[in-house]
This record gives sequence, structure tokens and C-alpha cells, in this order.
Amino acid sequence: MASNWETLIDEMKEGSIRALTRLITRVENREPGWMEAMKRIFPDTGKAQVIGITGSPGTGKSTLTNRITRVLVDKGFKVGIIAVDPSSPFSGGAILGDRVRMMDVCDLEGVFVRSMATRGALGGLNQSARDVVKLLDAFGKDYILIETVGVGQDEVEVVRTADLVLVVCIPGQGDAVQAIKAGIMEIADIFVVNKADLEGADQVVMDIKTMLDLDMDTSAAKPPIIQTIAIKGDGIQELLEQALVLLKTLEKRALWQEVRVREELIGLVEKEIVGLIKKNWKKDGGLDKAVQQIIAREIDPYTVVQEIITPLVSFLPGE
Repeated sequence: MASNWETLIDEMKEGSIRALTRLITRVENREPGWMEAMKRIFPDTGKAQVIGITGSPGTGKSTLTNRITRVLVDKGFKVGIIAVDPSSPFSGGAILGDRVRMMDVCDLEGVFVRSMATRGALGGLNQSARDVVKLLDAFGKDYILIETVGVGQDEVEVVRTADLVLVVCIPGQGDAVQAIKAGIMEIADIFVVNKADLEGADQVVMDIKTMLDLDMDTSAAKPPIIQTIAIKGDGIQELLEQALVLLKTLEKRALWQEVRVREELIGLVEKEIVGLIKKNWKKDGGLDKAVQQIIAREIDPYTVVQEIITPLVSFLPGE
């Protein structure tokens, strides 16, 4: 591993925010040596507890994240925040507006905020986000909050990264109906009905309770439902107390460990193999040629894919 990577890691372990920021950027951009760097920091991970905050756009996730952060800091904890914003389908970039909305906690002692783009990840998180969680963990953060992009039913990937997931709903936007849909329903450890001062908040609570009562698994503990008015700070203390209790008693962390590791391994392998194929395909002009042939109906995309993967299959055991 290049010495500059080693220097950055040593400086990060000594508490350098500048080194942490540079490491995150370089790992996110997959600069040469990033995987060796992650190997080195891995033994220092596994201590932080990760809380995912998800829900539809407009539910007040950023405000809720701010309030939770302030309470955690007041309790003496160090907090890392990963605010995920959607990527442009054309440039791959993102507005990263959550960083702007979190300016009031960025300067708090022990708080580090990082905005990240989804980079096309349908579940709201890409592999780089998981790597950033590890870097923040190794940096010594006690809690890492992941505020997801808020794309609705697809927003389930966070459960494979977080120890506890808050699903945020509000009155008047059909969020109760959205919560009933399987993808979102199954990932919630706590349902948060935010903006509870609005008309219809009690109905949202009732809808969620009805949905939970319809759950076939009657033996399982039902996720608590907590009403908050995040902009005023109402209900935040109760929410966090409930979250901390669940983090201590929830078996989910152990139960999901194998699932998380398996998913991460598969994700890393997929990303690396696809990256190698794309790099070599573009280098020899094969990709452009294949595109033009498909447009001209000289070949179909399925044949092209078979031609690419056939040499790979021959290297697999048992093939």
C-alpha cells in the first residue's frame, strides 16, 4: 500500500478530521490502494452503533437527524452522520442538500457530517457508503446516523447496514399507506410519526397499528410508534431513549450479521468484476462497437452478454 495511504490512516487514528475526510474521498472514488486501506482499518471497526433514518421525501428526516444528534452529543457521545442524496442519472453527481440542512450540527464537538450520492444504488445506499461507515467507526464515533435519500418502497438497503432503523411518516402524504407496503414495513424497528401537530397524525398512528396487528407473526414484538415534532424538539428524548433501549436488547444486530457480511461480499465481488469488465471493454473499443451493432440490429444484447461471461464461467469451480 502506498505510503500516503498509510500516513492518512495513521493521522486519522490520531484524530485528524482532515485525514478522515481525505480517506473518505479517496475510498469513495476508488483510488488505487483503497482496498488495501480498508483492510488495514477493518480491525478497528465493529464498535459504533448505526442508526438508519428513512422515509418518504418531506417527512422531516434531516430535522429529526439534527435533533437526535444534539441529544446524543449532550449525552457525551461522538456522532457521525452520512446524509445520502440522489445522484444525477447523467453526471452521477448530487446536489448534496442535506449538508446544507445540517449546518447547525456540523460545528458541534464530536460531530462529523458527510454527504454522499447514491450513485445509482436502487436501495438508497451504495457500497461506498458502507465503507464510510467503517471509516467513521474506526475514527471513534459512538453512533453513526444514516439519513437515506427517501425514495419510498425501494429504501430497504439501509437495513443491511444499520443496527436500528427508524421509518419516518407524516400525516397528509399517504405515508401510512406507504408504510403498509411490504418493503418499508419489514425494515422498521421504530415507526416515527413526525409533524405530529398536523391534522391526521393520530390516524397515521392507528393505520400503522392496524398494519402491525395484521402481521402474521403474532409472537414477535411490535415496533413502537412514537410521535414527534422534530422542528420543536418534541418527542425526540422519548424516541432516542426507546432507540437506545432497543439497541441494547435487540437481537437484530447478531441476527443480521451473517446477512450483512454475505450481502457485502457479494456486492464487493459484483462491483469489482463489473468494474474490470467495463474498464477493459472501453479500452479496446468493444463497448462502443457492441452498442452500434445492437442499434443496427446486427446482434442482440443477450448474445453480447453471453460472449463476455463465457470466458469467466470457465474459471469457476465445477464449470
